[in-house]
Amino acid sequence: MSSDQSSNQKKTNAFTIIKDDSTDGHGGYGAGTISLENMSPVIIDPEENNAYVDMGAMHARSDIERRVKYMPNREDVPNGRLYWIVWVNVERGEKGPYYAGVAGSELRVDRPNKRAYKSMAQHVTHMEKSLKGKIVVEHMEEHSKKLLKDFLVDFNGEMWSNSTNELKDALSE
Repeated sequence: MSSDQSSNQKKTNAFTIIKDDSTDGHGGYGAGTISLENMSPVIIDPEENNAYVDMGAMHARSDIERRVKYMPNREDVPNGRLYWIVWVNVERGEKGPYYAGVAGSELRVDRPNKRAYKSMAQHVTHMEKSLKGKIVVEHMEEHSKKLLKDFLVDFNGEMWSNSTNELKDALSE
């Protein structure tokens, strides 16, 4: 990817960062609901050495998820290309915003045969863990973790430096 493409993609694929909380204690409509306003899905494509934000993934409508039939078992998609949808939650701390929760979910897509595999239960669980500030990347291969780390650092170095050592260690193994 050229640096022009990279910089254009960086500008158009922005994180959703720290919005107003609709459940700020007023007790009205929406009280007690979960807010996904601070979460962004980062797509990791290890084959293309690429990482980018695709907000369509919030509703299973990212470019890589469209126009395929989902199979219930990974074995049903033997030629599936590996992608990761990494749920990144941003919070504000004493030093400013930081990457609080990061959890990667597997996706396998066989575009020529229009088939794909993903565990919806895993995706939902990982979204929840990310919302709770957990780091769940130990099942990702090293190359994908490096792509994720490089993306997060490049996207906002200050948020990276404000992040926990747990995240930095998990992505630097």
